[in-house]
Amino acid sequence: MTRLPSKRPTHPTSRLDFMRYMENPDYTKPILQISESDREKLFSRLKRLYGEEAARRWVPELERALKVHHAHKTEEIKALEKTVNPDDRFTERDVALITYGDLLITEEHSPLTGLAEFLDERARVSEVINILHILPFFPYSSDRGFSITDFWTVNPKLGSWEDIKRMTEKYRMMFDGVFNHISAESRAFKEMLNGNPTYKDIAIVFRSPDELTPEQRKMLVRPRTSDILTKYYSIDGPIWVWTTFSPDQIDLNFKNPFVLAWVVHTLLLYVRKGANLVRLDAVTYLWSEPGTCSANLEQTHEIIKLLRDVLNIGAPSVALVTETNVPHEENVSYFGNGYDEAQMVYNFTLPPLTLHTFYSEDATKLTQWAVGLVYPSSQTTFFNILDTHDGVGLMGAKGILTRDEIDDMIEKARAHGAYISYKTVGDGGQEPYEINTTWYGALNAENDGEPIELKAKRFVASRSIALALRGVPGIYFHGLIGTGNDPSVVEKSGVKRDINRVPIVERDLLEQAEDSDSKLMQIVKRLLWLLEIRTRVYAFHPNVPQRILNLSAQVFALTRVPDSHEKPIFAVTNISNRRCELRIPREKLGIDAHRWHDLARKISIDMENGVLPLDLEPYDVAWLLPD
Repeated sequence: MTRLPSKRPTHPTSRLDFMRYMENPDYTKPILQISESDREKLFSRLKRLYGEEAARRWVPELERALKVHHAHKTEEIKALEKTVNPDDRFTERDVALITYGDLLITEEHSPLTGLAEFLDERARVSEVINILHILPFFPYSSDRGFSITDFWTVNPKLGSWEDIKRMTEKYRMMFDGVFNHISAESRAFKEMLNGNPTYKDIAIVFRSPDELTPEQRKMLVRPRTSDILTKYYSIDGPIWVWTTFSPDQIDLNFKNPFVLAWVVHTLLLYVRKGANLVRLDAVTYLWSEPGTCSANLEQTHEIIKLLRDVLNIGAPSVALVTETNVPHEENVSYFGNGYDEAQMVYNFTLPPLTLHTFYSEDATKLTQWAVGLVYPSSQTTFFNILDTHDGVGLMGAKGILTRDEIDDMIEKARAHGAYISYKTVGDGGQEPYEINTTWYGALNAENDGEPIELKAKRFVASRSIALALRGVPGIYFHGLIGTGNDPSVVEKSGVKRDINRVPIVERDLLEQAEDSDSKLMQIVKRLLWLLEIRTRVYAFHPNVPQRILNLSAQVFALTRVPDSHEKPIFAVTNISNRRCELRIPREKLGIDAHRWHDLARKISIDMENGVLPLDLEPYDVAWLLPD
């Protein structure tokens, strides 16, 4: 049997991921001294956003936030931060699990405590998953947590900050920075309605809906079909408020520097509470400007860069992750120049292209796109997801798949029980925005007579692409265990996205785990094995270069070749329900080796006269290391 490589020792700076800040600031220690160059960066960002006078007025407030944050640090944190290597921020050991805090129903504990115990003690996934992304765990009024009433408190229905802190002992934590909007039920918005001058101009307000002209409305790019303006009553009479996502989600007005300062304070609080990564939710809509598309504006990028500057000064080990479900070229713009914006960007093109690949049993489009992927620097990488809590976004496929290919994908998904959400377009019409589905449900129809083993292989084969591709893989909880589509959930709630948000009963999972032939175990045993391999093979490090190989339309193939003495890996996935026989010349492979060990299938293969014979059954995954 092929033996896996031993795990590399943990990088010393990663100890920062599990360190706790002091609860109260200690001002007996030296106060943070901000360098002139760092002060100038902050000033320049604010000047571009608000002008010179406002910049001079607000730089001291950002400095104050950083000084307070610094006073919470232990001496050990301060010492270790000096050793942070931004090129090694992410490694091959990084795999993220994405979940709601209450997605798992347990019998004896609060949701967060029950989730931690299940992952650590029953599922034991902490052995192969080291990043835990808890979707917004704050008090909220709607949208399953994304309409937040209090950004500084853990929802008591889920648990407490102590639960989050306990999780930091085993996982790198990703928090949600839902900084686009606040709940209409939040204190801040209510105080604005009450005329409190502290909260004046925190929202984008019109005195008449006609102030936003039909021409301006047509220019807007947004992911919803509801009206952009929502009527509320204030102390000064009726007002119409900018609401990109829903009437209960009030867009914050970032033209007001007070709003940006509040976001900086909140960001630093999240760091002190254990955030190692902060996901900037739907950040493309951060800055709104009538007369523009109000998406992906220059000011939005400037704010993200300022937040990056703040973290570079106050928490250099913490990364920003941008979540922008937009076409690929716009999406990758959030890397900035590779050193000044987000360290990680959601790879929103990967899910629809992978789904198209498995529907068509043709990897050509996926291969062509992957060949052109650009990684701007050693400090940036992609967050390679296939499914999210919403389903499969379609914007990333625009310009890559044809309209007919997208329509065909939609129809196939619908046949599997999926739903489609739409967005408005400039002419007043609508276009498909996302497929609301579980990932397993998108790939596999229910009751179609296919063997469970084949469905499980197809499911894991699709996931192998996100695991092998350069970047950090992220797996949504339902996409880890292979939950199917249940349309009755949507019929009951009327909310399309609920199809991928059904609560999971821990007891049911444990019962299925006792049956080695169950769908759950057919999936888990294959997927966890690939995860175990990935976290042990250095060639999967996000900074190891990749070369996409065009071997056959039946396979997606790549090599990852380290510059160091570490071994390269050759990863191939049969994306079809047909046997595939490859004969790969050594020159095309680009790696000189006589014998290969397939870690995924636990077999060895010898080169024959300079040709590697590789026979793959339907949906086989082969990850080969040279001897």
